[in-house]
Amino acid sequence: MRTFSPKPVDITRAWHVVDADGLVLGRLATEVATILRGKHKAIFAPHVDTGDHVIVINAAKIVLSAGKAEKKFVYRHSGYPGGLKTASYADLLLTRPADVVRRAVRGMLPRNRLGRQQLSKLKVYAGPEHPHEAQQPQVLEIPGARARI
Repeated sequence: MRTFSPKPVDITRAWHVVDADGLVLGRLATEVATILRGKHKAIFAPHVDTGDHVIVINAAKIVLSAGKAEKKFVYRHSGYPGGLKTASYADLLLTRPADVVRRAVRGMLPRNRLGRQQLSKLKVYAGPEHPHEAQQPQVLEIPGARARI
């Protein structure tokens, strides 16, 4: 028996919308990364982009568990001596909430051109509005990602 490798004709891409209001960041990111990779499909192959498009709305209302918003930091370096910049996730959620979600999902995708292609199918918006109504996205429920308050 020969191994099945999906062709571009075999791949159908759906659009999903996720409301991130009250969801835990890591639990949301794992589900979104799974859909972007296409692991929920029977035709999944690790070397082919078989995933769907995902729209994340209300990224500003996402929750980090165990006080990580103040304890966890994002680092970047300018390349010059003393050029290390740090920002806590609490600050990042106030200024650029879409980047918090994108950064978490990016860490769960392959680190190559395939991962970059899969990440381009992720659309993140801080508020409840998005410009993708023409694609008729289906609502994706992630009940296990709700924060326990």
